[in-house]
Amino acid sequence: MLGSFCGPSSSKLPPSHQDRLLSSSLFGNTGGIGQSNGAISGIRLGKINIPRSKCAATKRFSTSAVLADVAKDFMAFRSNILPKQETDPKTVASIILGGGAGTRLFPLTQRRAKPAVPIGGCYRLIDVPMSNCINSGINKIYILTQFNSQSLNRHIARTYNLGNGVNFGDGFVEVLAATQTSGESGKKWFQGTADAVRQFIWLFEDAKHRHIENILILSGDHLYRMDYMDFLQKHINSGADISVSCLPVDESRASDFGLLKIDENGQIRQFLEKPKGESLRSMQVDTTVLGLTAQDARKSPYIASMGIYLFKTEVLLKILRWHYPTANDFGSEVIPLAMKDYNVKAYRFDGYWEDIGTIKSLFDANLALTDQPPKFQFYDPIKPIFTSPRFLPPTKIEQCRVVDSIISHGCFLRDCSVERSIVGIRSRLEYGVELKNTLMMGADNYETEAEIASSLAEGKVPLGIGKDTKIMNCIIDTNARIGKNVVIANKDKVEEADRASEGFYIRSGITVVLKNSVIKDGTII
Repeated sequence: MLGSFCGPSSSKLPPSHQDRLLSSSLFGNTGGIGQSNGAISGIRLGKINIPRSKCAATKRFSTSAVLADVAKDFMAFRSNILPKQETDPKTVASIILGGGAGTRLFPLTQRRAKPAVPIGGCYRLIDVPMSNCINSGINKIYILTQFNSQSLNRHIARTYNLGNGVNFGDGFVEVLAATQTSGESGKKWFQGTADAVRQFIWLFEDAKHRHIENILILSGDHLYRMDYMDFLQKHINSGADISVSCLPVDESRASDFGLLKIDENGQIRQFLEKPKGESLRSMQVDTTVLGLTAQDARKSPYIASMGIYLFKTEVLLKILRWHYPTANDFGSEVIPLAMKDYNVKAYRFDGYWEDIGTIKSLFDANLALTDQPPKFQFYDPIKPIFTSPRFLPPTKIEQCRVVDSIISHGCFLRDCSVERSIVGIRSRLEYGVELKNTLMMGADNYETEAEIASSLAEGKVPLGIGKDTKIMNCIIDTNARIGKNVVIANKDKVEEADRASEGFYIRSGITVVLKNSVIKDGTII
């Protein structure tokens, strides 16, 4: 007895499917798809809908002792030829978490949510998970917000809507803001990532969402490009109740993440959130289990959670409603608890991924975009990263020296030097400016030549960077006004400083010029 096949019998397959089956080596023909494993894995039998809810054992294959020796080969063959459940993006909804107060990204989060922080010259962090969803075919997207969400809401409304932005067809993008409701628990704001989802879990109990089989939980402050359908396919194939996307990391970064241990089947057996000291060392594993070479495994002996989770919808409802009603965080509470009661699997992601959780990580990730070649680039003709259509003119550059840098659209550069820097939209760099290792986020609007001349005549500082200013190792937030003959270099190598009254902070040795701030002529930082 070879077991059962759940779905339509082979007699009801389309003729082309029957031909492929009968031409295989299993049925006595050495040609066609039976020639090699590569040929078998390359065959597609089309789309056959096999809903699990209606799945029943309809046919059983019987064999005699004579055929027992080919049973194993037949099972392997059938797993490649007969279609498994297809991943359908229409059965998935994603929830993007807007994050907490963003204290580690302060002062950039002083007036904006973490996902609204600019990156790459013209993008926002929220554009990354949103674009990954769109490129993966997922068009049912919720975004949970709580802190400083005005600029985030505005960006989403301008970019991802049914009118003039990215068209979602029958899908939707909905911002779910933290709100108070009736009852004792309803009087509290979001207490953590899991609690934020719990407060809106009733959405998935609605009849109109009954076809949503899996829920994808994403973070709004990561930089990566990922095909969520591959993640979903492995989630379904493994039979997991919960899947956790992970990647190997070295010891220098391990304590920044939730770490996990898995068995040979990818089952998560232990999970610790941001361990230190001896607890950190106890989480070392042989990462060859993820497919790494022995040499790479020695360099990266830890498995880090990316904070990206896939839940079966019914499992998420049970966990948040009934099983762990007081668990407020996915990483530190829900996943460790669920390992005991549910099938929790690890999914290895082998692409570029960066958690943009601190000033330093944001700074480093941006400047890394200028590397040759970069580990990550926003440009991809097949899987682009979308952002707000601003309809800006091309950048104008006059007698400038630009080396290993990214200059966004709508900028004006005059006889200046830019080296390993990101220059954001609508930026203005005057004569003699030197920019090195700097992230300049740009401006929300232009000033006319007349307005600039008027400001200079009145002793005021116009938008952008004035003449003969030298800046290095710096983040310049939007709409900053930096005068002429300014030097920002942090030559004393100060690691931390709060100078809000002077228009800047220093974090991890990086000078951060505040949004809308004014740095007067001749200032030396």
